[in-house]
Amino acid sequence: MVAKTFDLDAVQSFTLLASLANFTRVAEATGTTQSAVSLKLKRLESFLGRRLVERTPRSVRLTPEGAAFLEHAKAMLAANDRALAVTRGDAYQLRLGVSDHAAGPELPTLLAKLGAADPGLTLELNIGFSRPLLDAFDKGKLDGVIVRREGSHRGGEALADDEFAWFAAPSFAPAAGEPLRLANLAPPCGVRALAVRALETARIPWNETFLGGGIAAVCAAVSAGIAVAPLARRIAPIGSVDVGGALKLPRLPKSRVMLYSRVSDPRAAAALRTLAAAFRAKAGG
Repeated sequence: MVAKTFDLDAVQSFTLLASLANFTRVAEATGTTQSAVSLKLKRLESFLGRRLVERTPRSVRLTPEGAAFLEHAKAMLAANDRALAVTRGDAYQLRLGVSDHAAGPELPTLLAKLGAADPGLTLELNIGFSRPLLDAFDKGKLDGVIVRREGSHRGGEALADDEFAWFAAPSFAPAAGEPLRLANLAPPCGVRALAVRALETARIPWNETFLGGGIAAVCAAVSAGIAVAPLARRIAPIGSVDVGGALKLPRLPKSRVMLYSRVSDPRAAAALRTLAAAFRAKAGG
């Protein structure tokens, strides 16, 4: 009697679906189509004789049987990776740059998904401003960058469209007649330049009372009630409010988050596909 064996491609699609909760994102991560992902899942369910996923027009979630199978699926894939490591060589490195304003609260989750997708990955992560990161990418110093779109840079893959607004703590109360107190990243932050340009066009007096070395510092200043900050709604600190209307501040344009990559190694390309799909799933892009 021939022993039954699992289709590891189907198992991988299942684990990605459990993580991303979206058939389209899984298709992007695996470089295939949504219908192919659905077919793999059906084959896996038929093989196991149980339903693993409940799918509605608005959501994808695991059944109790799917949740029970998930840990076994992860163990199978991990064992497969360990076996492949013997033949495919040592760990490889992916040099990635991420704009501070683009990273947002999703970054730890994205890194976790990236590591789970390929335990052999060694990641070099650079957080900074979009333009310097793009310059480093163009010079071959980075394999990929996730940045806000720069008008002069072509190509790339759109990940999300962020809506910007002016955020402050609910307790923030500017004194009558005082310049707007701003919290920003230090130059050459593109979001800072955009916000300053909008204020000057609207002839609104402002004073930069806080300069942060990272977006976490700017968000802390907002939460502390120190100043107002121009932030994407996706990364605004919990509890902060949009004060643009109340303070009669100019509307800020949307900004597109892009992935630029240049990799030839199949494993690196697969890792970037997983990262892009996870970013879209978390950012709602």
